[in-house]
Amino acid sequence: MLSVRSSDEIVPGHLLTIEPGIYLVGQGGVRIEDDVIVTPDGFENLTRELTKELIVIEG
Repeated sequence: MLSVRSSDEIVPGHLLTIEPGIYLVGQGGVRIEDDVIVTPDGFENLTRELTKELIVIEG
């Protein structure tokens, strides 16, 4: 888990998932995930081409 309290080192080749979410009691929630790989120059977002539009599936 990424945390300001962690002493783990993030190095090129590491794959990270960034998963912010919001949850409303009695209503539901959503989480948007981005997968990134750490590169020598920063990072590459592997999921940047995926839509972030809300898709509601009723069932």
